[in-house]
Order: sequence, then C-alpha cells, then structure tokens
Amino acid sequence: MRTVLVIGMGAGDPDYMTAQAVAGLNAADVLFVLEKADEQQDLIALRREICDRFVDGEGPRVVAAQDPPRRRGTTAAQQRAAVADWRRLRAELCERLIDAELGAGGTGAFLVWGDPSLYDGLLDVLGQIAGRDAVTFELKVIPGISAPAALAARHRIALNRPGGAVHLTTGRRLAQGFPAEADDVVVMLDGDLAFKRVEGDHLEIFWGAYLGTPDEVLIAGPLREVEDEIERVRAAARERKGWMFDTYLLRRRLA
Repeated sequence: MRTVLVIGMGAGDPDYMTAQAVAGLNAADVLFVLEKADEQQDLIALRREICDRFVDGEGPRVVAAQDPPRRRGTTAAQQRAAVADWRRLRAELCERLIDAELGAGGTGAFLVWGDPSLYDGLLDVLGQIAGRDAVTFELKVIPGISAPAALAARHRIALNRPGGAVHLTTGRRLAQGFPAEADDVVVMLDGDLAFKRVEGDHLEIFWGAYLGTPDEVLIAGPLREVEDEIERVRAAARERKGWMFDTYLLRRRLA
C-alpha cells in the first residue's frame, strides 16, 4: 500500500525541522509541492533550503502542481462555504497526483508550514481521499513546531499560566470580542489588527512576525501602550517584504 506523509516543517527556522521530520523527508520517494499563485519567494526559497540542507543524496522526486485558487467570504457562513469548496478542489487535485505519481508501495510526502494540526486543512483534504476506493494509502502525520510554540519560545513565556487554559482563535473571531471565560488567547490569521478593537485596559500582548527567520520582529507590553507601535512596525515590515505572517498572545492581567 502507498504511504502519504504530512510533515510539519516548523514556523520558519530550518532548525525547527525535527529529527522525525528529516527522517520522513528522506524516506519519501515523491515530494508533492502545491504551489500557491501568490506564494512569496522568501517562503519558496526557505522550503528549498530545507530540502537542500536535510535531504541525503538525490532525495525524493519533486512533483509540483498549482494549488487551486482560494476565494474569501465576507461573512462567517460565506467563509465556511469558500473553505469547503477550496478543500474539495484540493482533494481532487491531490487524488490525481497520488494516483498518477506515486507507485504501489511508494511513499509520498507533503511539507506543511508550522504544524499540520493547527490551521492547515491538508489533513482533512487527504482524509477525504483516503476514504475513497479509487486511491488507497496509509496517512501518517509528523508534527512540527507551530507559530504559537515559536512565539512563546521567542518571548520566553509559557502560553498558559498555572491551572489555566489557552484559547486559540482567529482575528475574525477576536473582532467579535475577547472570549469571556478566557485569560490567555493566542490569535492567528489576523489581517485586520483585531486586537485594536478589543475593549479594556487589562490586557498584555506578546506579538511576533516572521517567527524564526532573520526578519523576525517581537513586541510585548500592555496592549493599549504598544498597539500603535505594533501597527506601525507591522505596516513597515509588510511594505518592505510584501507579505506578513504574525501571531500574538493576548493575556488578561490577573489580580
């Protein structure tokens, strides 16, 4: 039977590749690369550096394909429908690739930024295919160092406090208000600076962009005191690089 590996390659530093991830990459016969039309050259170069650095010998044969375009919804319902449609198209593409390029008993691999379990739909996509009769394979997942883990490490903090929990959410959801029962909230996928619309003077923020890369930027402090600085630094960095990946922790100050 075929084997398909989904390998987390970390948040940006090649050193975030775990020994298990390196072994999985070297075990692959085929490396599937889904190229995004708007993918930044920095990220393409970093993926290439990871392969050059960690693959022994000739390495897996690389099969690249254009990732289906992804539309965005303006409401939560429209966004869910857009994601479902995009994942359906990706499933059809991945099924064709695996069927055509991966022989019986072969091992194929997909590299995923960060960790495959967190805000990445490839596991759901491959799970859809694995349940069909047309293409059968064993799906294996190799975890990676996620952006929240890298953020905590770079700020030298724990994401949770003793006896507490961590709430992970998106900027779209944070814009609806700080979760009432939460004390520590990690926010990803925030393109609209939702933290500026959160009410109250009781929050601290630990913000980071381009985590694990030479362009990494870190800012921390009381939210109301540093939010304008984050907005200014973020805008300048995005203008300079042409893209932005950032993550942050909002922490309620406890009495």
